[in-house]
Amino acid sequence: MFIVTSLPLVALCVITMLCWGSWANTQKLSGRAWPFQLFYWDYALGVLLLSLLSAFTLGSTGGSGRPFLADLGQASSAAIGSALVGGVIFNLSNILLVAAIDIAGMAVAFPVGVGLALIIGVVTSYLTKPTGEPTILAAGVLMIAVAIVLDAAAYRRLALSSARTPLKGIILSVAAGVLMGFFYRFVVAAMVSDVAAPVLEAGRMGPYAAIVLFSLGIFLSNFLWNSLVMVWPFSGQPVAFSAYVQGGARQHLVGILGGMIWNIGMSLSILASGAAGPAVSYGLGQGATMVAAIWGVFVWKEFRGAPGGTNRLLTLMFLCYLAGLTLIIASR
Repeated sequence: MFIVTSLPLVALCVITMLCWGSWANTQKLSGRAWPFQLFYWDYALGVLLLSLLSAFTLGSTGGSGRPFLADLGQASSAAIGSALVGGVIFNLSNILLVAAIDIAGMAVAFPVGVGLALIIGVVTSYLTKPTGEPTILAAGVLMIAVAIVLDAAAYRRLALSSARTPLKGIILSVAAGVLMGFFYRFVVAAMVSDVAAPVLEAGRMGPYAAIVLFSLGIFLSNFLWNSLVMVWPFSGQPVAFSAYVQGGARQHLVGILGGMIWNIGMSLSILASGAAGPAVSYGLGQGATMVAAIWGVFVWKEFRGAPGGTNRLLTLMFLCYLAGLTLIIASR
């Protein structure tokens, strides 16, 4: 299988950041008339398809580790369960995040939700596998926390000057962030610590098998989580299941593309974690927050019409995120 063994290749984390910060554009492109719940069925399918494509190509060639099928065949029930649980937790958190995007926009949902997930994920990943200088890592996490507060304050100013309800968007973002901060450790727990020598940890899996099971957890749990949100939506009217087949080919393909883009980022993050350590790999990948905020502010104009002083808060938010990410990188 293809693996990352040298630290310079942690540049893969930057691609992760771009993928995780850009996939939500596909939800925007699917159109306001296409409810996010319908978009999400295609998104979950795209996540699973990308994981299988990677497993049967990169995960089944090369001289390192075990091929995908052999790796999956020797996996213990504990490792399989851990990867599946990671997918189930992530899926619930991501549905809440997509709902928050639908209500508050990318420039709010990502900094608040994914920023909080970054803080929790970096801390829990570091406790599982300490990598990096803790003081510098903690300083980076603190700067991210300040950025979250600044973004929430900017959104509150926008909401008070418009018809938006700030509380619901913030609550959904926070709930998404808390859950999202814990999923990564379950995937890492299912994997071998040294992919090049997997026989030393029988029962645990390499990255490709873990990602397939994680993606399967997302896909299967979607029949529970997304079905519930269709019947009891956070905003608007319930969505009929029959409406899914009424969508055009473009809407379905855009959703599948969104899932594939996200899972490219996830796959590269997992591959890079061996060289960078899970805390740094996850933390840098969650720089997606800044990427998504850039899309939301400058492309989708989500803060158009905000009162004076809001741009100053957004500028400080971007600077704090950039400083936090820089410190996270420096800690390694």
